[in-house]
Amino acid sequence: QVQLVESGGGLVQAGGSLRLSCAASGRTFSTYTVGWFRQAPGKEREFVAAMSWNGGSTYDADSVKGRFTISRDNAKNTVYLQMNSLKPEDTAVYYCAASAYGSYTYARDIAKYAYWGQGTQVTVSS
Repeated sequence: QVQLVESGGGLVQAGGSLRLSCAASGRTFSTYTVGWFRQAPGKEREFVAAMSWNGGSTYDADSVKGRFTISRDNAKNTVYLQMNSLKPEDTAVYYCAASAYGSYTYARDIAKYAYWGQGTQVTVSS
């Protein structure tokens, strides 16, 4: 069992930066693929970024490439999402998630993530 708690959201102007954190509990967290997803009002939840259990592989949505960076510190059971050059269209609730599927095939597949945090709001003003 893995429990996830996000923090770090807030209001920022376009062009600014935020770093989201996701604190995890559970002895096996370091063996899970971790991902960030987001959901804007009236839209479906969408993939943002993911990282393999050992940090060796990362996957990004095209919409955030070059602007967002996912990282993890297994010693601290924490995952981060550094968001730079934020745009108003990045406004959403951001969710941290964990998946037992290690294959890169499933890194972007929301259905393969069994554990979810409660979400943190990110609002980017123009």
